[in-house]
Amino acid sequence: MLSFVLGILCFYQKDDQHLRIMMVVMNLNHALHFALLGATTACLSALLSVVRTGLSIKTRSRIVAYIFIAITLALGSYLADEWYDLFPILGTCIGTYALFCLAGIKMRLAFLCGAICWLTNNILVGSIGGTLLEMTLLMVNCFTIWRLYRLGKLKMSGSDAS
Repeated sequence: MLSFVLGILCFYQKDDQHLRIMMVVMNLNHALHFALLGATTACLSALLSVVRTGLSIKTRSRIVAYIFIAITLALGSYLADEWYDLFPILGTCIGTYALFCLAGIKMRLAFLCGAICWLTNNILVGSIGGTLLEMTLLMVNCFTIWRLYRLGKLKMSGSDAS
C-alpha cells in the first residue's frame, strides 16, 4: 500500500524535480518489496534506480545516463535467470534515459514505456500489489501528461493574447 501511495504522489507531480525526489523514495520501497519476493533482478533494478534518480536530481549528464544504462545491462544480464528478467532491465534503462536526457512531457512518455516493462515484470513474478501499482501509475502519468499539455496550451494562448 505504501508503494501505491508513493507511486501516485510521484507521478502526479508536474514539477520534474519533485517527481525525481518522490521517485527516490518510491524506488527504495520497491527494492524492499522485490527483495521480499525473491525477485533479485527486479530488486537490483530498483536499487540502481534509487542511485541514478538521486544523481539525476543534481545532473542531466548523458554520460552519467549511459554509464547507468551500461551498469544496468551488464548486471541485469548477469543476474537474469529467465527471459522475463529482461523486462525490469529494459524498464530501468528507459527510466534512466528519461531522467537524465528528457524533461516534461517527453520524460513522462518515456516513463510510460518503462512502466509497461515493469507492469509486465510484476505480472510475471506474481506481484499483485506491483501490478495494481503500475496500472494505476500508467493512468496517473497519462493524466499528468494531459495536465502538462493543457498547461502548455494555456500558456501559449495566453502569450498570444498579450
